[in-house]
Amino acid sequence: MNGPDVLVPIAFFAMVVAIVLGVPMVRAKIRRDERGALPGADAQSVERLARIEAAVESIAIEVERISEAQRFTTKLLAERPAATMPRAPESAS
Repeated sequence: MNGPDVLVPIAFFAMVVAIVLGVPMVRAKIRRDERGALPGADAQSVERLARIEAAVESIAIEVERISEAQRFTTKLLAERPAATMPRAPESAS
C-alpha cells in the first residue's frame, strides 16, 4: 500500500484543504482589491465633495425656511375670523 494507491487519497485530501483554505483567501483578496479600486482621496474629489456638502446644507436651510413660512401662513389662516359670505340678493317676486 506504499505505492500509487496511497497517492490518490493524499492528493484528494490535499485538494480539499487547498479549496477550504484558498477560497476564503481569494475572496478576501478580491474584496481588498475592489476597495482599493474605489476613487481615492485625491484633491479634486475632496473639493468636489466639499462643494456637494455645502450645497446640501444650503438646500436644507432653504427647506426649513419654506417650512417655517408655511407654518406661519397656516397659523394666520387658522386664526383669521371666518369671512362672512355676501348674501344673495333677494328677488322681488
